[in-house]
Amino acid sequence: MPHDTPDTHLHHQASRHPPHDEHHFEDSETVRDIVIGMSDGLTVPFALAAGLSGAVESSGIIMTAGLAEVAAGAIAMGLGGYLAARTDLEHYASERLREEREVEQIPEREAQEVHDVLLSYGLSEADAHKVTGSIRADKKRWVDFMMRFELGLEEPDPKRASRSALTIALAYIAGGLVPLAPYALIRNVPEALAWSVVVTLLALLVFGYVKGRFTTDRPWRSAWQTVLVGGLAASAAFLIAKSIG
Repeated sequence: MPHDTPDTHLHHQASRHPPHDEHHFEDSETVRDIVIGMSDGLTVPFALAAGLSGAVESSGIIMTAGLAEVAAGAIAMGLGGYLAARTDLEHYASERLREEREVEQIPEREAQEVHDVLLSYGLSEADAHKVTGSIRADKKRWVDFMMRFELGLEEPDPKRASRSALTIALAYIAGGLVPLAPYALIRNVPEALAWSVVVTLLALLVFGYVKGRFTTDRPWRSAWQTVLVGGLAASAAFLIAKSIG
């Protein structure tokens, strides 16, 4: 009777335990930019239009003011995203330069820091010593290790600043046009306001759910929280404008 060879044994093991495919969402920065732009785009123009609806009787004026706010908001939000991404890039470059200088000037202290990090991950003293020696043999790998495991910094994508600005701005515009659409189609302001409330709260519900699917394990809670925040913002703006007018 033939005996299994090691290769045959591994094949049988693989047959009993098929490969495990892990699916992780890796584009979290883009999702974050969309969330920032869309959430503000839905709530701020919504609150503005609702507030103006309590003070003026022309849907044209509300539409004009709303579009002006969407344009200004998209530019401001996009610029904010650009500057934030540039700041991350400059911070990383500054910290990397400092680590490179310290590796050159105080190598023993930096090697001890590598050793301590490895011990914190459960390596034995002997293994930590061996791995530390391997890491410090390559300066770039050494600095990479310090950036990642000592400082917790990942190298930002150099193209992220412009991509972040565009993503946030477009998401803001897309969100901002939702509450304004009824005012473009309906001349009667109270009726337009009612439809704006309906479509915006529905959009907030869908957006909050989708956001929750990417960021939490409780998407419906995210959906209702998003609706609550947007509804409170619009209600406050409406009541303030109504009391002033």
